[in-house]
Amino acid sequence: MKKVAIIGGLRIPFVKSFKEYNHISNQEMLTFCLNGLVEKYGLAGKRLGEVALGALLNRSTDWNFARECVLGTALDPHTPGYSVLRACGTSLDTTIQLGLRIACGQIDTAISGGSDTNSDIPLLFQQHLAWKLADLRAAKTFSQRLKIIASIRLKDLKPLYPSIVEPRTGLSMGQHTEKMVKEWGITREEQDALAYRSHMNAAKAYGEGFFSDLLLPFKGVKKDTIIRADTTPEKLAALKPAFDFSGNGSLTAGNSTLYTDGASALLMASEEYAQQQNWPVLAHLVDAETAAVDYVNGEGLLMAPTYAVARMLKRNHLKLQDFDIYEIHEAFSGQVLCTLKAWEDAAYCKKLGWEAPLGSIDRSKLNTKGGSVAIGHPFAATGTRILAQTAKILQQRGSGRALISICTAGGMGVVAILER
Repeated sequence: MKKVAIIGGLRIPFVKSFKEYNHISNQEMLTFCLNGLVEKYGLAGKRLGEVALGALLNRSTDWNFARECVLGTALDPHTPGYSVLRACGTSLDTTIQLGLRIACGQIDTAISGGSDTNSDIPLLFQQHLAWKLADLRAAKTFSQRLKIIASIRLKDLKPLYPSIVEPRTGLSMGQHTEKMVKEWGITREEQDALAYRSHMNAAKAYGEGFFSDLLLPFKGVKKDTIIRADTTPEKLAALKPAFDFSGNGSLTAGNSTLYTDGASALLMASEEYAQQQNWPVLAHLVDAETAAVDYVNGEGLLMAPTYAVARMLKRNHLKLQDFDIYEIHEAFSGQVLCTLKAWEDAAYCKKLGWEAPLGSIDRSKLNTKGGSVAIGHPFAATGTRILAQTAKILQQRGSGRALISICTAGGMGVVAILER
């Protein structure tokens, strides 16, 4: 098996939806990121082994999304591309899939990535109207057409807006997380404290220039716009609940991710190919795992990474404490805290196949350059954002091992190990 090298990643600044990137498509954002990698690593005119990309909120006309993004770049058009979708874990999953192909020697180079925007949201017709319009197109006579047109009602004209709710429960991710934090006894103060630390870590990283070679200015935006260097525990505590209005809610706009627009991409290669190209290797993708939970019957919607990490640790003969960096996607501060508390619980870890608790982690090693609550979360772009960020941290350290964990809609989780 060949070693899978992380060469580097680029992203555009992440911004709050319906603002700076209004009416800009996923394809435009992600193609821009790809061209940034092409320019940075001298890939113009070269055929890569594969490109895998994804987006959740995509237009139905973008059925060949990844391939169209590739054709918009300076890459050799013989470079293939395919689309992937696993909710918030999409671009981590694209990286894992491509990493496996590099490891077994099928390809030498690849680009993974993802993009999402709420500001170019695809609106849908009511299904009844869609059927009627299809029938109208197929009608052979004027009287048939007139009859179909006469059957259209005002209620048929109401558009359908994509909604981030679980189809099997009708609950949003935030509402599911409210149930989780109540089950695990996570307080509002704990959630706000983690959110505050996320903003402070991200602001400090900006001050140190950490993001300077990870970001591509786009549409006049030069830095992430959601990070709040001036937030305080008091400001966070003053915010009202965002998902539970009964007076018992603890999730707010301050300790949850905001709707975000953005895109990111990552260049990978085999160790041998990287050496041939004189590309410095930031880190190596060592292993990965996916999992799912039965959230319909009571398990926490965003708890699947607890299972995935437990399996991955056992396979690699590692303990939870055997990491120098922990990058846990902050869909909500409460979700991160539930995950950490579950790993400390003996009864829960028995369900994960461990005879004892996985234990606690050193919180000073968690999301040290800021997490999704501060930086933002364009769903399919988060995985490669975290990968590039983590690989750079390892490169700066000179050595180390990192755990990456991402929860997703549908009660799934995607996790990975990076090493240098």
